[in-house]
Amino acid sequence: MTAESEPAVRLRRAARALLLDGGDLVLLRRTVPGRAVYWTTPGGKIEPEDAGPEAALRRELDEELGATAGPVRQVFACSEQLPELHRLNVFYVCRLITMDLSRRHGPEFDDPSKGLFDVDRVPCTPAGLASVDLIPETLAAYLQMHAEDLPGLVPGAAPVSADAPPAPRGRPAPPR
Repeated sequence: MTAESEPAVRLRRAARALLLDGGDLVLLRRTVPGRAVYWTTPGGKIEPEDAGPEAALRRELDEELGATAGPVRQVFACSEQLPELHRLNVFYVCRLITMDLSRRHGPEFDDPSKGLFDVDRVPCTPAGLASVDLIPETLAAYLQMHAEDLPGLVPGAAPVSADAPPAPRGRPAPPR
């Protein structure tokens, strides 16, 4: 096969949030027809009209969660190679300021073939994150080593010490 006959590989850059809510990480539980349930971080494609990755991240948080976040800090990047797509994911840690799921909007919420985007709060600990099938796998591996470091990387609530009593669990996602 010559280079001329090979399909072009598109590059898709994405900004994704490691969104902290107290001691939990806010994740999207994806239930997609024909696929096992998995969890992923909020975020998505950096659009040409976005002023930059942080602007894209804040737009995606608003669309997917009706959420706002405090200051962000880039902490991790990974790439995924698919047959006709090379996806570059850049992850930013930030703290949840507000979230109103009734404000969620975007084409993915109107298309049943896209599946469900349920919001879960998972303890931001290696054990908590090991309890879900988090993708991409390279992010899951990174968080196994660094989850407990994330709270100290952004302003806000002090990290919880190992002897502190557990924080109350977050609110469950409202029924759809």
